[in-house]
Amino acid sequence: MNSEVDVVARMTAAWEIETLIRRFALLNDAGDADALAALFTLDGSFARPSEPERPARGREAIAAHFRDRPKRLTRHLVSNIVVDLAGPTAARAQSYLVLYTAPFGSPTPAIADPIQFIGGFDDRLVREDGAWRFAERRGSLALKITPPAA
Repeated sequence: MNSEVDVVARMTAAWEIETLIRRFALLNDAGDADALAALFTLDGSFARPSEPERPARGREAIAAHFRDRPKRLTRHLVSNIVVDLAGPTAARAQSYLVLYTAPFGSPTPAIADPIQFIGGFDDRLVREDGAWRFAERRGSLALKITPPAA
């Protein structure tokens, strides 16, 4: 019976972390910098895939990082999420990301920019106050998609 409880607890934690990762993408696309920053611990860090060596540290800095960037229409497509639990309050996760962008204010459906990116995130997560949060979220780029040469 105890192992059944452990399985349910692990499955629940993995589902909550996967939901957190997907929520990050939705809030990013919605431009809700404050709600996005609230997904991090107070001293959490975030490094976008295009600048993995320049992380924003702390919830306030993360909010400013997203609030102050140039506006654009984005859709972050997240897949291949793998969660590794290290205990009841610690985990790591990896995920892939495809980013599509278009100029802000484009009519819908917008025409996507010709250059797009595929990358991913390596996450360190902690459970605090009954919720999983990002302690560290570090992005990386793997592929850059450009239009064929004319």
